[in-house]
Amino acid sequence: MLKVEEQTPVVFSSELLAKFDDVKSRYPADKSKSALLPLLHLVQAEYLWVSTSAMDKVAEYLNIQPIEVYEVATFYSMYFLKPQGKYALEVCRTGPCCLVGAEKILSHLENKLGVKEGEVTADGLFSFRGVECLAACGFGPVLQISPEYTFYENLTEASVDKLIEDLKNKI
Repeated sequence: MLKVEEQTPVVFSSELLAKFDDVKSRYPADKSKSALLPLLHLVQAEYLWVSTSAMDKVAEYLNIQPIEVYEVATFYSMYFLKPQGKYALEVCRTGPCCLVGAEKILSHLENKLGVKEGEVTADGLFSFRGVECLAACGFGPVLQISPEYTFYENLTEASVDKLIEDLKNKI
């Protein structure tokens, strides 16, 4: 069953559609499906996630079947298929990072933010999740923040606390 958020029809703004047009213009007319990944990135930047309704609209815009969009959006972990915080904190949870404290960082985030992995804080600012390798095995534990994909290495509980405070102060 779809979530309520996913059942709400999405209406793309004229500004977003202009960005779509710009991206689509970079590809040959008969290869417009090639614009799919960047269009999904634009949707996610606008809404902080990619709902089923938004995927349907992207399919309609590209004149492709919705399943073609679903296949791509569900394959790549960079697309969020449920609402996220403004700052989606992603902690590497593979072996090398776990050996140097990634699980401790994930537990600390749960306690610090007051939400479980995959949930969004009440103020809408933060969500967090464990992800697969972030390719910095010698500098773990590591974290990236979506959607900008800024990267932080050698995390400690104190550095995570400072990062969260810095992000709160950006508002």
